[in-house]
Amino acid sequence: MNPKVSLVIGILCISFSPIFVKLAGVSPIGCAFYRVFFAWLCLLPYCIAKKKFRVERRQLIIALIAGIIFASDVAVWNLSLLKISATVSTLIANLAPVWVGLFSFLLFKKSGGALFWIGTLVAICGMVVLVGYQHILHLELNTGILLAVLASLFYATYIMITKNIMAGIDVFTFMFYSMLSASVFLLVVNSFMGTSILHFSVKVWLCFTGMGIICQLTGWLTINYSLRYLESTKVAITLLSQTVFAAILAAVFLNEKLELNEIVGSAIVLAGIAVTFLKPGRKPVNSI
Repeated sequence: MNPKVSLVIGILCISFSPIFVKLAGVSPIGCAFYRVFFAWLCLLPYCIAKKKFRVERRQLIIALIAGIIFASDVAVWNLSLLKISATVSTLIANLAPVWVGLFSFLLFKKSGGALFWIGTLVAICGMVVLVGYQHILHLELNTGILLAVLASLFYATYIMITKNIMAGIDVFTFMFYSMLSASVFLLVVNSFMGTSILHFSVKVWLCFTGMGIICQLTGWLTINYSLRYLESTKVAITLLSQTVFAAILAAVFLNEKLELNEIVGSAIVLAGIAVTFLKPGRKPVNSI
């Protein structure tokens, strides 16, 4: 599959996550656990049949760490939703592209280029328009905002770790071990918080299944596949479009109407993403 097409499919799949969470109407930490655990259960038979367990020790350690970081991102972001509004939390958590660009420059001396930073700025401006500038003007550094910032750091770290390992490991093998560690970690978090993870209705179990198969398994298999061929900075900025897809899906499945600022903001976000994929023109060669 074309890596860019794979990335779009992955983003569309993970955009269903807030829809399933709202329809389930239970603990967001419990939703996070079953999202990862059900995906791992679906992947298990395939990995057994295809013998996808063989992995180097270094790759195994990185995959396990990546799973814990991904689980931390989901858990911390869901906790921030309990403290502040979903729009503000989503805006802050999606600062991951900025962190990826900064980390790539500071740690690896790799500059994203002028077009990347221009596109990032345009996309973030679009997100500000999307959620409403009044929310930005009234921000206070409470616990919810700090948790959302921490979630964005986890998100950026996961993208960078995944990019570095995907070139040398099978996607299914990586997903198997990373989701295993994420499931165990989230189970421990749920136990620590005293969250009930049993005795749900059929509707809730169906939502868990949808999150596991669509959002986690299909979504992150395709995103991780694209990370093998695309730059982590470009993948991170493209993931901003999750907000756009989620808004459209909410209008379709939850009857949430899109306001003018949401439509305009979505268009600006997509324009910013498009800028990051442009290639700088070559400098003209002076004739003698």
